[in-house]
Amino acid sequence: MSERDPALEPFDALIGTWTTEATHPMLDAVVPGEITFEWLEGGKFLVQRSRNEHELFPDSIGVIGAPEDGEGLVLEYFDSRGVRRTYGIAIEDGVLTQWREHPTFAQRYEAKLAPDAFTGLWQVAETPGEWKDDLAVRYVRG
Repeated sequence: MSERDPALEPFDALIGTWTTEATHPMLDAVVPGEITFEWLEGGKFLVQRSRNEHELFPDSIGVIGAPEDGEGLVLEYFDSRGVRRTYGIAIEDGVLTQWREHPTFAQRYEAKLAPDAFTGLWQVAETPGEWKDDLAVRYVRG
C-alpha cells in the first residue's frame, strides 16, 4: 500500500487541535476538553487523541484507516475505561459520520464540518431502531 486511501483525503479538514465542549443528557454540565487529529508517519492512518476534564468522560485514542478486510474506513477506538470498539467512519459532502451496529448498544454520530467550529451529535439505540440523543460535542479549532 504505497499511496494514501482516497477515502482519507477529506480527513485533512480535521488535522490539528480542537477545544471541545461536551454535554450529555445524564449530566447537568458542559465538560471542556481537547482533541487532536494527526497523520501517523507515512500518512496511511489518522490518529485521534482526546482528553476531557470530567471523571465520567473517558480520555481516548483512535486510529482511522482502511479495515483489515473489506471496504471503507474504520475507527479503532480505545479509552481510559478499558473500552475498545470498532466504528465505521466516513466524510462525504463535508459530513462526518460514525456508526457501530450492535443489537444491545448501537451508536451513530453525525457532524457537518466547518473550518473553525462545528457540533456533532452521538445517538444510541439500546433496542434496535429506537435512537436517542446522547453525547453532543462542540469543536472549536485551537
